[in-house]
Formats: sequence, structure tokens, C-alpha cells
Amino acid sequence: MNHAHSHHPTGKQGIQFRKNRGLFLLPVICLILMFSFRPEPAPEIRILNNGTKTSLRGLSVVDDQVIWVSGSNGTVGRSVDGGQSWKWTVIRGFEKNDFRDIEAFDAQTAVIMSVDAPAYILRTTNAGESWKIVYQNETKGMFLDAMEFWNDQAGIVIGDPVEGRFFVARTFDGGNNWQDIPVEKRPVADSGEACFAASGTNIRAWDTDEAIFVSGGLKSRLFTRHPPAPLPLLQGKETTGANSIAVWDNRKRKGGKQLIVVGGDFTSPDSTNGNCLFSSDRGHNWKSPLVPPHGYRSCVEFYSRQKAFACGLNGVDYTADGGNTWKWISREGFHVCRKAKKGNLIILAGGNGKIAKIAYP
Repeated sequence: MNHAHSHHPTGKQGIQFRKNRGLFLLPVICLILMFSFRPEPAPEIRILNNGTKTSLRGLSVVDDQVIWVSGSNGTVGRSVDGGQSWKWTVIRGFEKNDFRDIEAFDAQTAVIMSVDAPAYILRTTNAGESWKIVYQNETKGMFLDAMEFWNDQAGIVIGDPVEGRFFVARTFDGGNNWQDIPVEKRPVADSGEACFAASGTNIRAWDTDEAIFVSGGLKSRLFTRHPPAPLPLLQGKETTGANSIAVWDNRKRKGGKQLIVVGGDFTSPDSTNGNCLFSSDRGHNWKSPLVPPHGYRSCVEFYSRQKAFACGLNGVDYTADGGNTWKWISREGFHVCRKAKKGNLIILAGGNGKIAKIAYP
């Protein structure tokens, strides 16, 4: 076949053509890069409720519509329209109780935890119209900190140390019945070590039926099936240490679980000293953020593999790089933030009945 009349530019012509094509492509590449590197707008906080006489630390977001909250003065709130409207209940006989954590399974069913003197767990199956006491503990020094469920049947509750060991109880029937774990099997606490009942998130589901939790006080540690590991966070005072841990299960990477831990000192709400750590290898190695959250933080929650939110007394922070750099997106204080178990809604709750959602502009 004769290639003499081929239409491919050859020799000088070809070089010229390639040069021109390069010049033409350059602005196109620049435009593409400009748009792909344009920083995404930071999420905003939209207040949904305020002025209810309760400090909310319990929060469970079932899906993008169903949200339950619980708090002081025996108060429980429920929304079935994504937080636009709320039904508030003060549970009769529990007007002075502080319900620091709640786990909701649907619009009808939820379990709440009252912290101390005595410690109670209550359950409803009729949207909070009536509550049944499913657990009661009058042990001296009993103080429940948080609950966590793996699914709608299996759950765990953790409490401050009693006689040198962290209190643990389990349920296998959706919170209808709870069994205390035998004393000798409970994790041993160090002197002055405890948990913070700040947001119900110092314990999280880990593997199939394993949970992990973080402690604070004179010592701050991560408790797993292995021996407890020290956390390089602020510690040494009763008010310091880890308050919350978030887990992202990165199934694509073998053994890939990402963790973020937040805390600090709740008596110094603006201090960024030792208030955050992150790990990309199941907590074997910890890194401190390049730009930490902007104060003490009582709760942290993953939104996606790289994005997470942390809240505390002086506002809300957002990370888009797995916990390395945090941006202060609101000066509104909150105790707790949780993402929908099924869905994308992120809700925050705090003092004075304040509830908000994360919104992207």
C-alpha cells in the first residue's frame, strides 16, 4: 500500500501541528484543573429547635426523617420529618433524671439510659407514649456513660469503674433484657481513670460483636480486645482526656479502619491542646492533626471516609482529609453530633434544647 498520500502530517508540518494542538489544549487543561481544585463550600449549621428546658446529650438518627434526642429533666424529643417539627415528652416519675444516651430503631422503638442514683434503662415501643423500665442498678457509685448497638438486637452499655473495673452490661434482644458482665471479665481501670458521659460516643461497635471504648481523667486510653493502649491526648486531670471516638470501616482496604478521637479539657473550652488524634491503621499508630479542632470537643462523627464533624462547647469543626486539618464552621456550641444510620442526615444537639442539622450551601 502506498503511504505517500497519507493524510497524517509528517515532517515539519507534523511537529507544527502537534505544537499547536498543545497550545490549544493548555487552556482547556487549565480550566479543568481550576474547576476540579476549586474548594467545595464548607457545610453550614441550620438551627431546627431551641429553648426547650433540657440539655441534650443523647441523639439517635434512624434515617433522614426519624430522629430521637434525650437529655436532662427526664426529657425525650422525637421528629419524624427530618427535624422540622418535634414532639417533646417529660417521662413521668423521671422528671429529675438525666438521659445521657438514646438508641432508636425506628419511629416507634427506642431505648434510653439514665446515668445514676440509681441507673436506669427504659424502652418504648409506642413512639414514647409510655416507657418500661428494662434495667435498674442501685450499686453505690454506679454511673452509666454510653450505649452502643451493633444492630437492632445486640447492644452494650458502659459505666464508670466500680471497685476498679469499668461496668459493662449486654443485651441480645433489642434492649428488652440486660445482663451485667461478670466482674472478673470487666476491663480494669487505672486510678483516676473514668469515662465521660458527654455524648454517648465514647464506645463504638468494632468487629462483629466487639466494641471499643476510650477513657479519660488522670489517664486516657483505648480499650479493645488487646491490652489497653495509651492515647497521646491531654490527660492528668479529672476533666481531661478522650470524650468520643468515631470509626470508619474502610472495607476496600484489608484491615482498614480509620479512627478519630476527640476530647481535651472541658474546663478550657477554647484550648486546642491535645484535643484530637487520628489513625488509619485500627489505632496501632496515632497522628496529631496539622490543624486541630478549635477547642475541647465532646463528640466526633464520620460522614464519609475523609469527612467528619466534631462539636464542643465553643462550636463545630469539619475535616475533609480524615482528621488532619479542621475548619471551624460554627460558633454554636453542641454536645453531640450523629449521622443517620440509613441516610445522609447529620444532626447536632446541645444545651437549652438546641438541635441543628448540617447543610451544604
